[in-house]
Amino acid sequence: MKRGKKHIALLNVMKRECRRLVSRPLYLFCMVVAPLFCYVFFTTLMDSGLPTNLPVGIVDQDMTSTTRQVVRNLDAFEQTAIVAHYPTFNEARAAMQRREIYGFYYIPQGTTEKAISQRQPTVSFYTNNTLLIAGSLLFRDMKTMSELASGAVAQQTLLAKGATEQQAMAYLQPIIIDTHALNNPWINYSVYLNNTFAPGILMLLIFMVTVFSIGVEIKERTSRQWLHTGNHSIWISLAGKLLPHTAVFFLMGILYNVYLYGFLHFPCNSGIWPMLFATLCLVVASQGMGVLMIGMLPTLRLGLSFASLWGVLSFSMCGLSFPAMGMHPSLQALTNLFPLRHYFLIYVDQALNGYPMIYSWMNYVALFLFTMLPFLVAHRLKEALIYYKYIP
Repeated sequence: MKRGKKHIALLNVMKRECRRLVSRPLYLFCMVVAPLFCYVFFTTLMDSGLPTNLPVGIVDQDMTSTTRQVVRNLDAFEQTAIVAHYPTFNEARAAMQRREIYGFYYIPQGTTEKAISQRQPTVSFYTNNTLLIAGSLLFRDMKTMSELASGAVAQQTLLAKGATEQQAMAYLQPIIIDTHALNNPWINYSVYLNNTFAPGILMLLIFMVTVFSIGVEIKERTSRQWLHTGNHSIWISLAGKLLPHTAVFFLMGILYNVYLYGFLHFPCNSGIWPMLFATLCLVVASQGMGVLMIGMLPTLRLGLSFASLWGVLSFSMCGLSFPAMGMHPSLQALTNLFPLRHYFLIYVDQALNGYPMIYSWMNYVALFLFTMLPFLVAHRLKEALIYYKYIP
């Protein structure tokens, strides 16, 4: 009989929460519209994978057929687009300071003559690395072009001295490098970033919605009614409130997995099912974290501030933008307090490397522990629901 009453109370709380979800447009926006918008926005923003045709200037003071060929070859790189020729170094530098170009390639007078006579000419290239991606890509292209030009001049010199083509190549490249870029051979930034941006944004929204849905009960003084509907059990009340959220957010998680791996064909070497399970673990772990936030700070504005701060920090601390192993040891330990960090490691192991799920058992256990966080604040939260008086 008691079990039946608990089931009825749980269903009543779920029905009550569903009515609250459809009565506030804010829930629809945060749980459906915002995730869908972010999925489409970020994937279309990085649709090309890498930035292409970055504007570059040329200062060619030598003006020979050799340097013109170097310029044409540089312009043929996918990331580089030569948009202007400048007569002097100072004019090119001024253009880069005005942000008209991201960098420029400087060829001084006499470069070809010195190269032919083996007097080691110097060419220079300047890139604006305040824009890290653009500067790094252009630096790579300009350095590659310089090495290719140097090798071409040396090869012509060796051939002129009677060396065979095989001998010249053996001298120029005594060791052949066989490079293998694993898991993301296209160096596609969309694959690299969106597989963490999508779940990270979903996690942030789960934090916010979980904190808001409980905090607004305290603010509007409906928390006692909520507890009464849940048979005065904090666990039935929490479960009934959060289960509808879990269903909606997990559906949003299924959508981004299908979108990324099914529609955009991002690498998923383990198959989609392990990633769906990891997404479910992330959803419930984020809800557990959200309950902890509002339980520790049972005021709507403070709870939302805590949720937004922790959610935004997750993008830096998960190891996506900066590797965790390069952080200070204290920060390396702190990364384990962010659910997104464990999801990111699961994604790397499952989707990219195709390892068995057992390989990531520690991260799954960590996500499970996040779901247990409400046990730490359940008593405090129940007291806040009954006795706390909201102060605007």
